[in-house]
Amino acid sequence: MRIGELAKRTGVPPRMLRYYEEQGLIAPRRLDNGYREYDEYLVDRVVKVRGLLDSGIPTRIIGDMLPCLDQPQGVVVANPDPELRALLVRESERMSERIALLEHNRDALVRYISAMDRTAGGEQAAS
Repeated sequence: MRIGELAKRTGVPPRMLRYYEEQGLIAPRRLDNGYREYDEYLVDRVVKVRGLLDSGIPTRIIGDMLPCLDQPQGVVVANPDPELRALLVRESERMSERIALLEHNRDALVRYISAMDRTAGGEQAAS
């Protein structure tokens, strides 16, 4: 697929996809005419990369994590960096806190929607 289709399917602008390529996060094939050709598996990778970036993980760390994105069961880290591990633990904890907050807010929205539905149901019954 071309860059425009990948952008459309992932919601990531073409300019950002080219940045991902510069950072080594994705590697499209080049056609004879120089156009980029993106394989289907890159749709999933781009979505995951975008999620990690949105969570505050820098591209240099995401690059190291690529094997975990594609093959989570077969990851082997040859020379683990203790500082990187500590950073990733902090980021994981921060994500967990954010997830808990998002779940709390989602539950509040669901309760509010339910209350609106009950009100709407009561008004319809009274009419």
